[in-house]
Amino acid sequence: MSDVRERLASLPRPALWIMAARFKTVSLSLMPVLAGSWLAAGQGLWRPDVTLAAMLAAAAIQIGTNLWNDAADAERGVDRDDRLGPPRMTALGLLKAPQVRRGALAAFGVAVLAGLYLTALGGWPIVAIGLASLAFGYLYSMGPYPMSGLPFGEALVILFFGLVAVSGTAWLQGVAPLAPQTLALGAMIGLPGAAVLMLNNHRDRAQDARAGRRTLAIVIGDRPSRLVYFAFLLGALAVAAWLRPALTLTPAGLLALWLGHAMWHWPISARLNRLIAQTALFQMLLLIGVIAA
Repeated sequence: MSDVRERLASLPRPALWIMAARFKTVSLSLMPVLAGSWLAAGQGLWRPDVTLAAMLAAAAIQIGTNLWNDAADAERGVDRDDRLGPPRMTALGLLKAPQVRRGALAAFGVAVLAGLYLTALGGWPIVAIGLASLAFGYLYSMGPYPMSGLPFGEALVILFFGLVAVSGTAWLQGVAPLAPQTLALGAMIGLPGAAVLMLNNHRDRAQDARAGRRTLAIVIGDRPSRLVYFAFLLGALAVAAWLRPALTLTPAGLLALWLGHAMWHWPISARLNRLIAQTALFQMLLLIGVIAA
């Protein structure tokens, strides 16, 4: 870790903030908005202003959550020198916890401003979604029982980063939020997001168990965690095939097979970090495949 710290310390400060915010997976919050907007466009209801505001709010909430988690896990002693995941700036001493928390609050503030515009269009349901999302972002790492250490994190990702995000975006643009196609698209988007969380929790099972966490990966064990990750990918692919059975889904299908193979055969090590961005890419390829069909 000292080598990593020295290497990162030479980077410009904005680069450290980008890594703390985990921009590599911000697409997970943008894809649901694009999916809901695509549904609206198909019915001639697309509103660019809604899409942009929703993307800003969703990305800001995810960035705020990541920053708060960076600071909170360092202070709780979860992120130590034997961490296998991507480097965390607060734990490495490259950013100070109070600064990172202020950055998280600033991101949440941006989300609130964008949400106010959406609230003016959608009313109280958008208020409810926004408050629940902000609460999730805060409670993910804070409180006596942080959600990041509980076994239902993957379910919450499917709910918030899939069903709610897609349906909410679609509803703001005049599309029925509970229509089968809308809900199916939400599930298709949410499942790969849950796969990313499962991957992270599977990799960090030893460190998380030492810190007293009870993530789903810890509860169900090693091999079931690998299978659940692959099941999330196959489930998303099956939903996509139900929506639009076409050859345009082939790239996503091939990537899913590669990811499942790697997850099953690779040992728990820092090597698994390579699969994080590839899993986010799988989600992107799924949506592109459905749209192209």
